[in-house]
Amino acid sequence: MPPPPLHLRLRVSLLPPHPLPLPSSRRFSSFKSVPTTALPLSLRRVSRRRTPLRAAQGEAAGSEGFEEELGKLLELLPGDLRQRVEDHPELPALVEVVMDLGRPPLARFPSGDFLLSEHPISFEDLQHATTKVGDFGGDNRAGISRTLHRISGIRNRKGDIVGLTCRVGRAVAGSANLLQDLVKDGGSLLLIGPPGVGKTTVIRDIARMLADDYDKRVMIVDTSNEIGGDGDIPHPGIGNARRLQVPNQEMQHKVLIEAVENHMPQAIVIDEIGTKLEAMAASTIAQRGIQLVASAHGVTIENLTMNPSLDMLVGGIQSVTLGDEEASRRRVQKTVLERKGPSTFAYAVEIVSKTELRIHRSLEATVDALLAGRLPNVEIRKLGSNASIQQEVSVQKDQFRRAPYEIASQFEVASLSNARTSLDSAYNLDSANGHMEMSNESEAGFNLYAYGISEEIALQAIKQLELEDMVTLTYNISEADAVIALQSKLKKNSQIQAVVNSQDIPVFFAKTNSLVQITRALRVLVDDHMDGLMDFEDKEEVRSSEETDALEEARLAVEQVVIPKGESVQLLPRPSTIISTQVNLVESFNLKWEVIGKEPNACLRILPQFADREEGTASEQGTAPGLTDSDSSDGTDYTQSGVTRLPFLPE
Repeated sequence: MPPPPLHLRLRVSLLPPHPLPLPSSRRFSSFKSVPTTALPLSLRRVSRRRTPLRAAQGEAAGSEGFEEELGKLLELLPGDLRQRVEDHPELPALVEVVMDLGRPPLARFPSGDFLLSEHPISFEDLQHATTKVGDFGGDNRAGISRTLHRISGIRNRKGDIVGLTCRVGRAVAGSANLLQDLVKDGGSLLLIGPPGVGKTTVIRDIARMLADDYDKRVMIVDTSNEIGGDGDIPHPGIGNARRLQVPNQEMQHKVLIEAVENHMPQAIVIDEIGTKLEAMAASTIAQRGIQLVASAHGVTIENLTMNPSLDMLVGGIQSVTLGDEEASRRRVQKTVLERKGPSTFAYAVEIVSKTELRIHRSLEATVDALLAGRLPNVEIRKLGSNASIQQEVSVQKDQFRRAPYEIASQFEVASLSNARTSLDSAYNLDSANGHMEMSNESEAGFNLYAYGISEEIALQAIKQLELEDMVTLTYNISEADAVIALQSKLKKNSQIQAVVNSQDIPVFFAKTNSLVQITRALRVLVDDHMDGLMDFEDKEEVRSSEETDALEEARLAVEQVVIPKGESVQLLPRPSTIISTQVNLVESFNLKWEVIGKEPNACLRILPQFADREEGTASEQGTAPGLTDSDSSDGTDYTQSGVTRLPFLPE
């Protein structure tokens, strides 16, 4: 059985900042008496930091404003229906009112549906409601001026409205406090959640937070006037953010590009990306260095990967055919799904409920894990009853899957230890024990940010070097003491390059996403942290990729075929110097071997037989046959039938 997944859980309780609505001196009603130029910018910024008394006054004013807006929505109902809704004890939590022709009206609350009347809705009732709202657009949505309510219509074949869904809109200041650190970092953010979970409310508060708290130029592309409200004057709930209305839903992608080209924004907010053209426009905006905040319908990120219209938001999904050796190395089928390119968004948030979020700090790593059949790393944040933030990090790791050792009882513990020591020395790695002595001398550890590097391999390298107490992987680059990155990936991300340069964070590159390269880079990184050395080339001699592949081939053959299956494996032809390193590795497992063929086609065959102590000692003292003198081999091919020249993987 494979080892169980590793769970790391961390709980942090923080007191969120108070909501920051505009003070009374900056409200629209006072613009006539107090000109904008009369208030210096420095004083305007200071006025945002409210005392508890002013905060209480702001909350009271916000409550009165919502009651006034809710009254405008209830005016759509006939008198008797409106009275029944107002008498309901859950009136402040009203979700929506549904009126369908020929059916009794319903009011929906969090506790359930409430029947307003036994009498069915008539055409007159619907006409009374539609005359009090704005014009219905092509998406059959309308609104009430200066409010956030949404009125959605149902039409018959003739185009007449036969049903209305009157949904209550609220501007809840502080609803995005759970995401304040992600918004402040400046990375693009994607919100995912089913309808009715509160995506629009959160995205509206993010727009206000960016404009008011962080003084950014924010443009809202408002498709159905849900974020900024209906009418030409936007709702005060978006703060100082500006709003672009979309005349037609099919033109939303064009309005997105228009916002970038005409208004020079630092951040763009858009609700409900739903088409391929909109996804392409969002990807273009993100590549221009603009912070993008958007939402999409779905329960999890996996829903986006399976949506052909929106998979571009997560980098795109493509089918790749692997070669035989690569498929064997990955232990997968030859046709697999992989991410096509970089993701449009840096972070992703799954909105579970109004008080619970699931944070994915690296959207690319999450998508790669899902496509590989692994569980992604998530961070769960909940809003406590006392307005505190409970933060829970759940790191779920699928350990490196290997076939069970069915005859492992024949091995001694010392044999496996010697094998690992031999493998480390073959990879030009120093003793991990000596490194632990160095780390024990220095009590201070450091945080490591991995970009473009497989987290699973990075943790495996840290464990192999016994640096768990010293090196900690972090998801926040601003907290990192060092960065380990894939060189080809980092060159394409200008944002991370800017952060690294501005904060003077040392970067260590790995050429490939392999255990050998990452382990070597970690070794240099730790030595640099301990000794202050920066020269990667002078610290270790870089082995050729051919020798690294040969050692990895031999290790896979021993651990996945020879030992568990009891079959011999003939490796690929290699030069004699490389075969010598393979022989040392095989002997560390206490296995027999033989060299067949002549140069340049000489290759090593690993036999499913354990060597005696005497034979092992003799082989150490003597010269490996066929390695130094190619003429000593008789050239006979001892290849067994049914054995191919690659490390088979178990079915």
